[in-house]
Amino acid sequence: MDAGTSTATSHELVITRIIDAPRSLVFKAWTQPEHIVRWWGPRGFTHIDSEMDIRVGGTYRFGMRSPQGIEHWKRGVYREIVEPERIVFSFAWEAPDGTLGHELLTTVTLDEQGTQTRLTLRQTGFDATEWRDGHQQGWASTLDRFAEYVMAQGG
Repeated sequence: MDAGTSTATSHELVITRIIDAPRSLVFKAWTQPEHIVRWWGPRGFTHIDSEMDIRVGGTYRFGMRSPQGIEHWKRGVYREIVEPERIVFSFAWEAPDGTLGHELLTTVTLDEQGTQTRLTLRQTGFDATEWRDGHQQGWASTLDRFAEYVMAQGG
C-alpha cells in the first residue's frame, strides 16, 4: 500500500492511493455490499447498516458509529458506473430527521498499474474549506482501511 497523496482546492478534494491488488478486485471490494461493510468509514468507526442498489440511478445509504458513539448517516445516488474503471455518486450527510445536507459529487477512478491499481478519489462541491479538510481526514483514513482490507482479500 502506498501512503498516497492528497491535493485540494477550496471546492475540490483529490486523494490518490496505490493499492497492491488487481483492478478487478479493487472494483469488486468497492461495489459489493458484503465487502463495503468491512471497510467503509474512518478508522475506529463501526458499520451500523447499509443499503446499496449499485446501478446508474440506484441509491445507497450507509450508517456508521464514531468511537464516541455518535451515529453518522450518508446517502446518495449512483450517477455513473463503468466496470472496472469508474464509479461516480452523489454524497450528502443525512440529519437525524432525514433531511439531507449539502450534496457533493464523488468520483472514484481505478487505473491499472501492472499488478497494482491506482485509486483516485475526487470529491467536488465543497462550500467551505473546513468542510473539505474534514472530508480529507475521513477519506484518507477510510482509504487506508480499504487498502488493508483489499490486500487481506488476496490483493
